[in-house]
Amino acid sequence: MPNEQARELMRGERGFTLVELMIVVGIISIIAAIAIPSYNDYVRRSQLTEAFNNLAAYRVKMEQYYQDNRSYANGANCGVAAPAAPDAKYFGYACALDTTGGAAAGQSYRLTATGVAASSVNGFSFTINERNAKATTAMATDWGSLPANAGSVWVDKKP
Repeated sequence: MPNEQARELMRGERGFTLVELMIVVGIISIIAAIAIPSYNDYVRRSQLTEAFNNLAAYRVKMEQYYQDNRSYANGANCGVAAPAAPDAKYFGYACALDTTGGAAAGQSYRLTATGVAASSVNGFSFTINERNAKATTAMATDWGSLPANAGSVWVDKKP
């Protein structure tokens, strides 16, 4: 009788074979090899929006400053301070007064966002000026070289 009960229990218990488990592991590996790089790319692209949003907001503040003072300059510096933490998590921001092209002192500027070295946006650099001329001046090496239109747009995905 005890042997009969043991046979009954063994028939009810089923498991996976080693081959079945290896097939599942192989399928999961293939999916992960495709999904993880795509996910990392989406994360990086979402971090780039910080630069775009902060540069646009920074430009608006500079224009407001100009309306009040008829100059973008506050002495030798830009009239508005660059974005700082917590708004600046992935990028560092700088403003430089620009006198190239015959612009009078305090009448032109260039705002720059540069990717922080310890983040996935390291290597990216974007600019904007008082004429709202946007440019991508550098990209991460794994995104390839700058596209032909990088001097007139902010590149937000791999070319």
